Amino acid sequence: MINASDFGQDFLWGVATAAAQIEGTATQYGKGPSIWDTFTAKNGKIKKNHKLDPACDFYHRYTEDVALVKLLGFKVFRFSIAWSRILPAGRGEINQEGVRFYHNLIDECLSNGITPYITLYHWDLPQALEDEGGWTSFSINAAFNAFVSICALEYGDKVKNWIVLNEPFGYTSLGYMLGVHAPGKTGLSNFFPAVLHTALAQAEGGKILRAEISKANIGTTYSCSEIIPNTQSDNDILAAKRVDCLMNRLFIEPTQGMGFPTAGWDLLEKFQIEYGTWRLQERMKFDFDFIGLQNYFPLVVKYNAFIPVIQAWEVKAKSRKKPHTAMGWEINADSFYNIVKQFAAYPNVKNIIITENGAAYHDKLANGRVEDPERIEYFKLYLEALLKLKNEGVNVTGYMAWTLMDNFEWAEGFTARFGLIYNDFKTQQRTIKDSGYWWQEFLKK
Repeated sequence: MINASDFGQDFLWGVATAAAQIEGTATQYGKGPSIWDTFTAKNGKIKKNHKLDPACDFYHRYTEDVALVKLLGFKVFRFSIAWSRILPAGRGEINQEGVRFYHNLIDECLSNGITPYITLYHWDLPQALEDEGGWTSFSINAAFNAFVSICALEYGDKVKNWIVLNEPFGYTSLGYMLGVHAPGKTGLSNFFPAVLHTALAQAEGGKILRAEISKANIGTTYSCSEIIPNTQSDNDILAAKRVDCLMNRLFIEPTQGMGFPTAGWDLLEKFQIEYGTWRLQERMKFDFDFIGLQNYFPLVVKYNAFIPVIQAWEVKAKSRKKPHTAMGWEINADSFYNIVKQFAAYPNVKNIIITENGAAYHDKLANGRVEDPERIEYFKLYLEALLKLKNEGVNVTGYMAWTLMDNFEWAEGFTARFGLIYNDFKTQQRTIKDSGYWWQEFLKK
């Protein structure tokens, strides 16, 4: 059995969270509404019509929750800053109460010997900016840069580890093309401008942090999945290439100075011509100190002529009789190994941190205990693959489990439990799951 010590003395072990998913107090203490506050207020958008507030009430309970991070033995706490808590209207007047909250949270981490990793944008765009077009609007970049500058100047003396964006493909595709996440927009006419402005934001955000903070360690995170063709037919192979181009290559390649990928796909070639993206190649380039990878499952795809645009269809794990989590996501540590290798092959990727990885199960609290052996097994498999990568010379320097505690899991509401700590959303009572105690033991050795 492997232990934390196998990864070396300097390896970073942490847990990851996001402001919108845990903080609560959505309309209190000067905070302005975010797109997720608006989206979840609409019936039918979230499973069981769950509402975002009060989530885990982390705003009031952060001292207790940081103490739990420490109790479990983690040395890194990844959290995000809610843009509309700092700038209620997305730009302009600063909400000092919001600024103070993150100072208090940072100080709480530091006094407990925990290193904060701050994500600047974890999906909760201020609604005021969405009213102007959000990520589809050219004005978003100036607003984002101003927000990054404020955070850098405010917290840069105390915090050296920064993540510019969380999963850019996630929020541009789910929020601006498929409409299943906030702000609920659909179509390529929304998706393409959102992609372009996001690619600019990740580089320009990095450049601002570099200029404003001495000795900053700057990264950004990507969701990633190994894309596997269902058969070796030409159509399935080409379908897999198209999906890989979108899911894995779309945002990392511009930072490498390669511009947007096309995979010989006329749709992406048209995007480049229509938006003149080659003119922005230098602006989209940035030499990150690390990239964060967030992997949960591989995707097996087959060609389907009836699916608009992408002409690809996912073959679900269940129908392939593969092991899967409560959300139907395939459990496949070999695939995790393969996708990390794929990203490590980029010449300018110096350092990889796994900034999210975890699994949702149907956890039940019984007699003061939450038994979750499947989650423990999941972590063992993925950590063994991670150690294999490290031993083969891939520069992986950290791992953050998703997530500290059960939270508001976007469109799944409170139905998907990923936490190492069980949260009773009625009472906000926290109970460490067996997997949390497993981590505690793992990190001691």
